[in-house]
Amino acid sequence: MLGLLLLGLWQLAAAEKWPDPVLAKSPVQSWDYLVSAARSGELWSNTRSTMTAVLIAWALAGLAGVAAGLALGLMPRTERVLSPFLDAANAMPRIALAPLLIVALGIGTSAKVALASTLVFFIVVSGARAGVRSTDAEWLRLSMVLGARKTQLFGKVLLPVATPAIFAALRLGLIYSLLGVVGSELYSARDGLGQLIAYNSSTFQMDAVYGILLLLALIAVILNQLMGFLERRLLRWQPPADR
Repeated sequence: MLGLLLLGLWQLAAAEKWPDPVLAKSPVQSWDYLVSAARSGELWSNTRSTMTAVLIAWALAGLAGVAAGLALGLMPRTERVLSPFLDAANAMPRIALAPLLIVALGIGTSAKVALASTLVFFIVVSGARAGVRSTDAEWLRLSMVLGARKTQLFGKVLLPVATPAIFAALRLGLIYSLLGVVGSELYSARDGLGQLIAYNSSTFQMDAVYGILLLLALIAVILNQLMGFLERRLLRWQPPADR
């Protein structure tokens, strides 16, 4: 219902030309662009390029982030030493790295993956660290009193406790991977949805820009729902109130 209301307001604003005439494009015009771009194949090829980079960046940075986050959570002394450097690197505006990465890696998939990975990595590291630190100290003491080995302590206590936080970080990281890839494509890329937005903006084809933005929003919703479904399936062992 809310979506229909927003579309109606958008159509009204376009019809009355409340914004600048260049910006006053209706939902129908944006839909027409998407249909024509889909028929020509332009939309599918660029969507495929963007999503390939998104999934590669998310998988690589997610694995590295989980491993690094768990390691730091298990080694508090090392974490205290490295935390200032990680915080400084995380505070850096990653889009500022785009020119460097493009010069170093070119305008293909590699630069997009590299930029998106810098976003996903720190999100997942933070989630994994927080998950390990949330382990109840009483559980750890009880496990050690009962004679649990370090491997058992990790597999039976620490990892299950940290898993929900890791999944939450991976879920957020997937959306940020999309943001990072599109941001890199906006700056410079051979193909991708961000490159389409940049090109159509430069030629004032705002109906195309709006249509692609709506497509990106739909992709983000689908990715979030898929991760939510996967999280619920894999964390069925948790009490319902904790999921």
